[in-house]
Amino acid sequence: MNDKPRLRVGIACNIRTDNSSDLQAEFDEPETIAAICDALNAGGFEPVVLEASDGFPQKLETEKPDIVFNIAEGKVGRAREAHIPAILEYFGVPYTGSDAVALAVSLDKALTKRVVQSLGIETPVFVVIKKGSIELPDDLLYPVIIKPNAEGSGKGISDACVAANPEELGELAGKITEDYGQDIIVEQYIDGREFTVGILGNRQGCRIFEPMEVIFKEQRGLYKVYNYEVKKNFRDYVIYRCPPELPSHLKARMVRDAEAVYEALGCRDFARIDFRLSGDGIVYFIEVNPLPGLAPGYSDFPMLGEFNNISYNDLICDMLHCALKRYGMEAV
Repeated sequence: MNDKPRLRVGIACNIRTDNSSDLQAEFDEPETIAAICDALNAGGFEPVVLEASDGFPQKLETEKPDIVFNIAEGKVGRAREAHIPAILEYFGVPYTGSDAVALAVSLDKALTKRVVQSLGIETPVFVVIKKGSIELPDDLLYPVIIKPNAEGSGKGISDACVAANPEELGELAGKITEDYGQDIIVEQYIDGREFTVGILGNRQGCRIFEPMEVIFKEQRGLYKVYNYEVKKNFRDYVIYRCPPELPSHLKARMVRDAEAVYEALGCRDFARIDFRLSGDGIVYFIEVNPLPGLAPGYSDFPMLGEFNNISYNDLICDMLHCALKRYGMEAV
């Protein structure tokens, strides 16, 4: 009989309390937190919820987790996803996932794209329009898609976020800047197929999942945009296929590019990388999410796991085991 104490796992999270808009789109539903707790319990761990609110350092001192399962999104600012990892590093508490630097860089879409371009990986032509600027570039290739530069989960990407001309761009840029109070990124809209690739592990031990295609069965507007409303009601608008019907060389290109981005940004333990495939066969990097959603039966990363024969409970525990191995800790 094993009478050793179970490893105590703190779950650092932001819990959603408002579904009326996309302002808390990145936060987790209470049901997701409960599912993660159940998975960790089933895996032989002792979970304790540590909401990432005021007094988080005091919660660490009170609960004394052996390791933290970090899914906290933070609240404000371009580096908000780095807040909890930075606190954990300061207090010397081990945690799952990417570090503060990788999370801060990855949330900044333009900065990430510059890193990706340095690797020789294709990404749509883009420009950044600074907050408060009234000058728009005059050399863009329309249509273009407009997004807040430092948001995730489709925040700020509405059904009408694609501009067909400078006039539409000016209207959309003004609205998004006003609503989100930050720089916006404007990039060439790629009319093609949508894919996402999941990665689990570190360095030579990485497992790269088969790409999953997001197939639009119904569009909410003139353009195929995998935005917050589509994700929230995905059964009405999209279906998922994994493995996709894709030539082997294009599948290999996505896998290779995903691994290169993961390594270059210093991602750890897990991440999801999104691509678009244009009609002429060019694979374009769109963005990386080193803090993917984990809602069972809803979020893309658990879906990737299921398609690749990893149950939800096993996926959660595998994510934790990746961090435990990285820290040289042994699960009890």
